[in-house]
Amino acid sequence: MKKSIFILTFVLLFSGCISVMENAGRFIDGSASAEKKVSVYRASKEGGAHEDMAVTIIKNKAGEQSVLITLDNFPMMRLRGSMPDENGGFFLNSLEYLSGSVQGWNEYSMEILGGGTISFGETCILEIKEEIEHIQITSGRIQRYDTRITGTEALTNLRNRNERIIATTAWMTKFDAPEIQTIEDFEDFWKPVLFPELVSKKKRPEGWLQEGDAFVRAEDIRWNTGYTERTFSAELHPVRNSGTMLRDWEETLAWIYLNYEWENIKETLSRKTILQSAKK
Repeated sequence: MKKSIFILTFVLLFSGCISVMENAGRFIDGSASAEKKVSVYRASKEGGAHEDMAVTIIKNKAGEQSVLITLDNFPMMRLRGSMPDENGGFFLNSLEYLSGSVQGWNEYSMEILGGGTISFGETCILEIKEEIEHIQITSGRIQRYDTRITGTEALTNLRNRNERIIATTAWMTKFDAPEIQTIEDFEDFWKPVLFPELVSKKKRPEGWLQEGDAFVRAEDIRWNTGYTERTFSAELHPVRNSGTMLRDWEETLAWIYLNYEWENIKETLSRKTILQSAKK
């Protein structure tokens, strides 16, 4: 079973469809059958929306209903919230992440705070009025090749990785970077900045190698510690020089991209969006 999970992950990754892999991952662990769609509403840029978006009402086996908000540009993420009260008010309570790489996948649920208004009828009208605040990862699982990590070990690993990703993307936002449109654009721009040792000479940043630079070997790569010190914030020096930043990049690129784009995601959700009823 473990071997089949890894093979499926590998095939789905190279199919280029994160959403398909997400459904496959939930199918493998049984969670796909735990909830059923009640109704689905969609908005698209072609219809005047700011983002391709879906709002889904789902029901669990106990009959309890909740709301899922998804954005097509960020298929690794879905936001879960309560059903609206009589005034249309509702609350967000978790961000659910699932995405993979050649090595496997990472999955977690993070407690969040936030809320707004939502109404359902022939259309769905959504507006997140409160600032969305990340609290803490509360559960998760890691699939690494044919090994599945769960429980306390997975929670510790995911929380530690989250702290590193927060630090990395905080540094990125202070960097003089072009406007990023897609995850492919993100990867193309940032990989040479983060890891000039891994790209061709013509893609390396100007002046990345200077006289007197020292190197340290980790993860079978000789890291230029001089470049690290000149370029990165101090807290990221051991992360890059140890190869940990590379592991985070290779295993959780979508997670890093999600954090990097978080302010844009919040801005999108803060706008009033009208979604049309769609087939489940």
